[in-house]
Amino acid sequence: MDEIDRRIINALQVGFPICDAPYQRVAGQLGLTEPALLERLQALLDNGTLSRFGPLYHAELMGGALTLAAVKAPPEHFDEVTDIINAFPEVAHNYARNHALTMWFVIATETPEQIRQTLSAIEQQTGLTVYNMPKINEYFVGLKLEA
Repeated sequence: MDEIDRRIINALQVGFPICDAPYQRVAGQLGLTEPALLERLQALLDNGTLSRFGPLYHAELMGGALTLAAVKAPPEHFDEVTDIINAFPEVAHNYARNHALTMWFVIATETPEQIRQTLSAIEQQTGLTVYNMPKINEYFVGLKLEA
């Protein structure tokens, strides 16, 4: 990652313009061409520096719900449990942890009641206890890279 990539990441964390040509506007603010900006964003996604590029929605303000959940997936069935959990459209992502709770995942639903339904369905399909860890407080942590 070079200085230009750091400037792109820093700039895009504080907002993205809503206009007819947002990438062109951002590129101009950074002293780049629009194709150069798009190429760099794609490279950052391709090499794993960025896991995603897109908007973040505040689900609760839109009437929805989010929660962090975890299971103790036995190592010999980890892939099978992963496939079951990932098949739920409400599961945003999951990851393995070196912890007593070996798989953690985020559930996002349109209503708070759907969280309980999804947790219950995952328990039924996996045969595992799902530990629900709902958010108590929300904190924003910004990442600013030195250019």
